[in-house]
Amino acid sequence: MEHQPIVNPSMPAPLGPYSQVVRAGELLFVAGQAGIVPEIGQVADGGFEGQARQAYSNLQAVLVAAGSSLAHVVKTTTFVGNAEDVPASNRMYAEFFPIDPPARSTPIVGLPRGLLFSIEAIAVAG
Repeated sequence: MEHQPIVNPSMPAPLGPYSQVVRAGELLFVAGQAGIVPEIGQVADGGFEGQARQAYSNLQAVLVAAGSSLAHVVKTTTFVGNAEDVPASNRMYAEFFPIDPPARSTPIVGLPRGLLFSIEAIAVAG
């Protein structure tokens, strides 16, 4: 099966040498989207919630640019920098995926640049 990186100028810029989205067949593999404001390249204000909202916004932008949406996400990994933020992460997940939420893993990890949250996803292409 061939894979194809998807590039669109409306996507937030990647933070390193990787593709934001790769299409393989009918699936989209989305790299981790952090709580960084694309227009300024800085971590979003508002602590965990502000960063998480920005990360979900970035995820949505990448999916739309790739021809999909949050409604087509089948699996996520949410990376949380502090175990105490897991309840807030759960509330936000339910907000952004209110119906039939995707499968999810949530490791507690050290994130770079003062980040508190990041999300990667697998979605069905639109």
